[in-house]
Amino acid sequence: MKMKKFIAPVLSLTLLMPGIAGAAAAPQTPMTMMKASVNTPAADLRANLDHLLSEHFALAVTAMAKAYDGAKDADAAYKALDQNALDMQPAIASLYGDAGAKEFERIFRAHNKYTDDLVKATKMGNQAGIKQAQANINGFVDEFSTFLSTATEGKLPKAAAKQALKVHEDLVQKVFDEYVAGDYADAYKAYREGFKEMFEVSKALSTAITTQMPEKFENTKADTKAADLRSALNHLASEHFALSALQMQEQFDGRTAASNALITTEAGNTADFKAAIASVYGNDGANAFEKIWVTNHVNAQSDYVKAVKNKDAAARAAVEKRIDGFTTEFATFLDSATAGNLPKAAGQQALTTHENQVQNVLNQYAAGNYDASYTTNREGFKVMFGVGQALGNAIVTQFNDKFQEPATPAPDMTTVWMQLNSKMLKINDKTTNMDTTPVLWKNTTYIPLRFLSEGIGATVKWDKKAQQVTVMAGDDILEFWVNNNVMEVNGVKKNVGSTVFVNKDGRTQVPLRFIAELLNWDVKWAQKDGSITLTKSM
Repeated sequence: MKMKKFIAPVLSLTLLMPGIAGAAAAPQTPMTMMKASVNTPAADLRANLDHLLSEHFALAVTAMAKAYDGAKDADAAYKALDQNALDMQPAIASLYGDAGAKEFERIFRAHNKYTDDLVKATKMGNQAGIKQAQANINGFVDEFSTFLSTATEGKLPKAAAKQALKVHEDLVQKVFDEYVAGDYADAYKAYREGFKEMFEVSKALSTAITTQMPEKFENTKADTKAADLRSALNHLASEHFALSALQMQEQFDGRTAASNALITTEAGNTADFKAAIASVYGNDGANAFEKIWVTNHVNAQSDYVKAVKNKDAAARAAVEKRIDGFTTEFATFLDSATAGNLPKAAGQQALTTHENQVQNVLNQYAAGNYDASYTTNREGFKVMFGVGQALGNAIVTQFNDKFQEPATPAPDMTTVWMQLNSKMLKINDKTTNMDTTPVLWKNTTYIPLRFLSEGIGATVKWDKKAQQVTVMAGDDILEFWVNNNVMEVNGVKKNVGSTVFVNKDGRTQVPLRFIAELLNWDVKWAQKDGSITLTKSM
C-alpha cells in the first residue's frame, strides 16, 4: 500500500491534542525548545494511571452487570476488579510509602464492595440496602478525595478530587441503571463517557504528583502535548479492546440486544479513531484506516464468535486467516504512514499479540474457564497501552516540531547581601545604604527586618503602642512583638527562638536563621568577612 501520499497533508492534530492548531499557527517567540517525547517519567506515570483507572471503570461496570444477571463469570469479574485495586498499591507505595498504600487499599477496595452491595440490593428490590450502599459510596467520595488532597499536599485540591470522583460514581451508576432497564444503547453511551472520564482523572492526578515531586520525575511534566497524544491513543486502543471482549461474550451468550448495542458502541470508537487518524494524516489516510480496521478486524470478531459457538473449525480457520491478513495490512499501513518510525515488523508483532489475546478471552470464556478468561482480558487490556506508547512515539518522532514545549525558563533569583557592622545592602545588582547594621548578639546573627522586607517587595508597618511589627508579603501576614520570642504567621503562633529587639537606631532586629527559614531563603554565612548572602527563586 502506498501511504506516502497520506503523509503530506498533515492537519492540525486537534482531535488528539486540543489547542495544538492554535499554538502551531501563532508566531513563535524565539526560545530554546526541548525535543518532544512520549517517553518521560511523568508521561509514564500518567500512562500507568491511565491503565489502572480506566481498567477499574471497565471492570467495575462489567462486574456489576454480571452480578445483576447472575452470570456464571460474575465471581471471576469481581475478583479481577479487586485485583486491579491491589495492583495499584505498588505505585502508591513508591510515592507515599507503605502507610499511604495501606490507607489507599482500605479506602479503594471497600468502595468496590459498596458497588457490589448496590447490585445485590437492587436485584432484591431492597430499598434500604440501596440507600445504605449509596450512602457508603458517597462516603467513599468524601474520604478518598481527602486522601488524595492530603497525599498530594493540596496539589490536587479536595474540591477538584471530590468533583471528579462524584462524576465517576454517577456515570458508573448511570451505566448500571440503564443496563438494568434494558436500555443497552444508553448504557454503553454512558460507558464511553465514564471510560473517557478516567483519563481526565489520571491527567489531573499525574500532574498533581509530578508537581509535588518534580525531582522524582526528573522535572518532566505529565501534561505535555506528547503526553496528551500518548494518553489519547491509550484511551482509544484500550476502549477498543474492552468493548470487543465484552461484545464477544454477549454474542456468545445469545444476548442479542446487548451485543448489538456494543457493536454500535464499537462503531463510535472506530469513528473517533478515524477522526484521530484524519487529524494527523488527512482524510485519505483516515479512509484507508477505516477500510482495513473494520473489514477484517472489527467485523471479523463477530464471525469468530459464530465459528466458536458453532464449533465450526473450517469457518474458524477462515476467520483466523482474515485476521492474519489484517495484521499484515495494518502493520504496513502504520509503517508507511509513520515514515518507518513504527516499523512493520514491530507493528505486526503487536497486532498479532492483540488478536491472539482477544481470541483467547473468548476461547477461555466459551470453555467455562472464567478466571483464566479475565486474566487474559487484563493482560490484553494492558498491551493496548504499549500500543499507545509505540504509535505515539512514532508520531511524535515524525512530527516533533508540532509537539515541542518551550523550554522552561530558569526561575528569577533574588540575592540579598549584607555584612555584619556594615550599612551596605545589595539586592541583586542594586546597592543601597541602610541606616543601621546587622549585628552578632549572644551568638545569634540579627538583621534589620525593615530593610530586608522592603528590599524584597514586602510592606512593613510599625505599631508603636503595641510594639508590634507587621510584614505583609504576598498573601502572608507576619507579626512580631519587640522583646518577645513569639510571633504569628497568618494567625498561627511560632516560636522565634530568640528575642526580637529594637536597636539603638530604632530598627527592629530579628534572628537571621529564623526569618530565612520562615521565608524559604537559602543562607550563606562567610565567617571570614562576616558577610551574609540570602538567595531565593522568586
